Amino acid sequence: MTKINTSLHSSRRKSRKAHFQAPSSVRRVIMSAPLSKELREKHNVRSIPIRKDDEITIVRGNNKGRTGKVISVYRLKYVIHVERVVREKSNGQPVPLGIHPSKVQIVKLKGDKDRDNLLERISKGRAEKAERSKA
Repeated sequence: MTKINTSLHSSRRKSRKAHFQAPSSVRRVIMSAPLSKELREKHNVRSIPIRKDDEITIVRGNNKGRTGKVISVYRLKYVIHVERVVREKSNGQPVPLGIHPSKVQIVKLKGDKDRDNLLERISKGRAEKAERSKA
């Protein structure tokens, strides 16, 4: 069996190296989060790179079910920080908990021109693909 995508490695060692040494532009895409059912129906898009000011619901872990706004996207650590999802340090100081974007669901998008273009581009491609498969 031959490789489907020759630019990606099937070696565990090289795949991990590529993941942890990825530039910020690639990390943005890796840090995509799924959309809620309503947004998925509306935009015809399954997931999108997460950004600051998106409203999310946590779907896995100890904080499952909590909702909040993304206060920071920490690309270096592959985590996001959500408002009011904090842990107390021994001295009582609150520290934001890092949550992986795949373990959250976007409930409300922070829209801007570029993001609207991205959503439109993806949904247009999906519509064309559906038409081609019917024909």
